Amino acid sequence: MPWSHGKALAGPRTVSLVTLGCARNEVDSEELAGRLTEAGWTLTEDRDASVVLVNTCGFIEAAKHESIGDLLDAAGGGARVVAVGCLAERYGDQLAEALPEAQVLSFDDYTDIATRLDDVLAGRRRPAHQPRDRRRLLPLAPAGRATAVQPHVPGHAMPGPGPAGPGGGITDLPPGAAPASGPRTIRRRLDGGPVAPLKIASGCDRRCSFCAIPAFRGAFLSRPPADVVAEAEWLAAQGVTELLLVSENSTSYGKDLGDLQALDGLLPELAAVPGIARVRVSYLQPAEMRPGLIAVMTSTPGVATYFDLSFQHASGSVLRAMRRFGDGDRFCALLDQIRQVCPGAGVRSNFIVGFPGETPSDLAELERFLSQARLDAIGVFGYSDEEGTAAAALPGQLDQGEIDRRADDLSDLAEELMAQRAADRVGSTVDVLVEADLGGQLYQGRAAHQAPEVDGVTSVRSPAALAVGSLVAATVTGSDGVDLVAEALPAAARPGQSH
Repeated sequence: MPWSHGKALAGPRTVSLVTLGCARNEVDSEELAGRLTEAGWTLTEDRDASVVLVNTCGFIEAAKHESIGDLLDAAGGGARVVAVGCLAERYGDQLAEALPEAQVLSFDDYTDIATRLDDVLAGRRRPAHQPRDRRRLLPLAPAGRATAVQPHVPGHAMPGPGPAGPGGGITDLPPGAAPASGPRTIRRRLDGGPVAPLKIASGCDRRCSFCAIPAFRGAFLSRPPADVVAEAEWLAAQGVTELLLVSENSTSYGKDLGDLQALDGLLPELAAVPGIARVRVSYLQPAEMRPGLIAVMTSTPGVATYFDLSFQHASGSVLRAMRRFGDGDRFCALLDQIRQVCPGAGVRSNFIVGFPGETPSDLAELERFLSQARLDAIGVFGYSDEEGTAAAALPGQLDQGEIDRRADDLSDLAEELMAQRAADRVGSTVDVLVEADLGGQLYQGRAAHQAPEVDGVTSVRSPAALAVGSLVAATVTGSDGVDLVAEALPAAARPGQSH
């Protein structure tokens, strides 16, 4: 919906925060909200706010266009506009020159975001930052990062305890939300629903040839387990019952802390937090999956048996060009390993088609893999060049029309396969996290194999009232595409293991 035009600015120090992109950006926006609230700024959804803060996405070309469109729409409404986030970090002064309507800030400005917006409100324009490779801001060896002087990493801030304060910001935490002598989170929830993302790490050490994210998000950095658990406790006190663990690569969690199995220990701790019914892990690298992690994810009560595996393709030659591990046979072996211990485990993955040098036989190999893999959710993306990546200079670049055709054809196949997988679940019992009361004894939520916003939903009919945020056992009675229809079992609302 476009921003309104020609309206006068609202009262002083009001800010509307627009978040684009992934769940990691949602966490970053809530850090910004906490810092701004603590400093006396008033958050509002009113489009007449004096400042509009747009947390941009710079992942793929479509996301860049969306970010720029929102910045222009906000400026057209008469507000002062500030760009933060991935697009702003990646392009800095270039974005500021292309969009003089917006002030462009870096991740390094987050710790003093209130002062930066005060400058914007007063008409003081700061020079936009010069983009830099943020991988170079931390030691090359992961073991040296925990004790190094660190740049600001969005979503990682955990200051020491302080007195309670107004406004829901840094110091305003509910009683018992964090240890009295431990860290307190800098975060203000912007969504009152029962599900919240929780950042466990940032950055990436992988060098996939198509991806520019490490250059502007930086090297991989884990959050200390105590900080993650403290924030989980705070979220539970805010009414959250499902945690969505996010990072650029969750399987690497702990490698810079000296513990390659840190995630195996963190998951049971998070699942044991009072009030948390389900913990879901996202962004798993197939090359880094290990039997111990699979065992924890499939046997720990309260941990969703959900595997968000980043396959990207199934042709070995294309994957090598992507600087990725594996092939279709190895990926099927990994899926078999998971399903041997949990036949009903949910699996999603994303795939890039039209990568430079991709042949018709490569595409056929990917189609065969998808037909065998029985994935619950499949994301298909047509390849696009990203500045500064190795793939942009590879030979064998395909015509955009051919890329679009391949993406459309594979998307059609994916839709059919996902619908078949959903139909296979008819007759099974699922645990559904209730997210909405639709009225007429009908509720909407998600089973363990359905992540927020991307994997479909489950509609549950129940003669007994169900509380939003509760975990409900239900029998699947039908499917519609990726969505399920289910009947609640008697006395079903309860926390427990998700299958």
